[in-house]
Amino acid sequence: MAENANLAGPDLSGLRIEERARSAGSGRRKLRILATVAVVILVAAAVVMATRTRTAVVSVAEARPAGDPAATALLNASGYVTPRRRATVAAKITARVVDVYVDEGMTVTEGQLLARLDDSDAERRLQAARAQRDATAAQIASLKVNLVNAERELRRQEELRTDGFTSVQALDLARTAAESLKAQIVAVQEQVKAADAQIALAQQDIDNCTVRAPFAGVVVSKDAQRGEMVSPISAGGGFTRTGIATIVDMGSIEIEVDVNESYIARVDAGQRVEAVLDAYPDWRIPARVRTVIPTADRQKATVKVRISFAKLDPRILPDMGVKVSFLAGEQAAGQAVAKALIPREAARTLDGKPVVFLFRDGLLERRAVSLGALIGGDVEVTAGLSPGEKVVVGGPTNLRDGQRAKLK
Repeated sequence: MAENANLAGPDLSGLRIEERARSAGSGRRKLRILATVAVVILVAAAVVMATRTRTAVVSVAEARPAGDPAATALLNASGYVTPRRRATVAAKITARVVDVYVDEGMTVTEGQLLARLDDSDAERRLQAARAQRDATAAQIASLKVNLVNAERELRRQEELRTDGFTSVQALDLARTAAESLKAQIVAVQEQVKAADAQIALAQQDIDNCTVRAPFAGVVVSKDAQRGEMVSPISAGGGFTRTGIATIVDMGSIEIEVDVNESYIARVDAGQRVEAVLDAYPDWRIPARVRTVIPTADRQKATVKVRISFAKLDPRILPDMGVKVSFLAGEQAAGQAVAKALIPREAARTLDGKPVVFLFRDGLLERRAVSLGALIGGDVEVTAGLSPGEKVVVGGPTNLRDGQRAKLK
């Protein structure tokens, strides 16, 4: 029996856990879990409260009126006032100036006499050409007399040959003499034509001694004085002038600017432009882009743009310095009217909707807005914002409504 008891194994009935002890251990574990959860909740709440109460450092910008011309400027550039028609009037021949009839600031008409050059040499050439023509033409009368006699002799020889009283050789000689005189007359007539051409050339030289205005305009420079030598080419070093006067067509005044090729896509023909002369900084002049020159300067990486004034004014003078602003296009039909303009950085997207943060007395205010078109580095606001309000353009990404803030 004892052996059977040993074979049955040890008695485990004494190892049972009392139900009371089991309940006490389970309660302690639940308390530890609840305590851990409570600590996590408290820490998260503290972080949230710290985030809400932390002062954010931001930079702000003021919303500008959408109708302000400066607010709609896509691009700014500087350049100079320049005329499309500007000419330095020069003589066609080399000669000495006898008289100059214009001065700086004088208004001239097309064809008006500007200066007169010494034409004494050309006059002598003209007289010589005329004398040569008269001498050559005088030979024609003598040749014609000889031709009449030769033709009479030819007819006589022809009659004698018919009657058999002369030889064929005598008839041929008479015919040759008559034909030779006719040829000489034709040659002399051609020489007279050549002499007439020389006369016309000499007359042209005389006409070239009179310098006239090629178009109506204003004389901006008087380049030669009485007694100086002028020439169409640079001759004689600095002692020979190449021009008489410089004339500008004031009706062709325009603006020429160089635009960086990186921004030339913002410029179109016919685009509105506002110009401000350096001489009149408070005068805003309306203008429009006339043309964009279809080539670039590889050294300066710029493209030349020509701008026409909407209305010319006597105060606008050539070579004046000018600053221009290329403006956005007119409001399209049916498009919402923009009320304000803000930097692009001020517009944010939260929950799929555009918003901005306003800065008011050290606190941030979240404001829902409606945006319009992009204009350069700005964006139009059609609703939700008024000009003059300060919007946040730089700062933390996790800004909140009501958060304290200070300016950089």
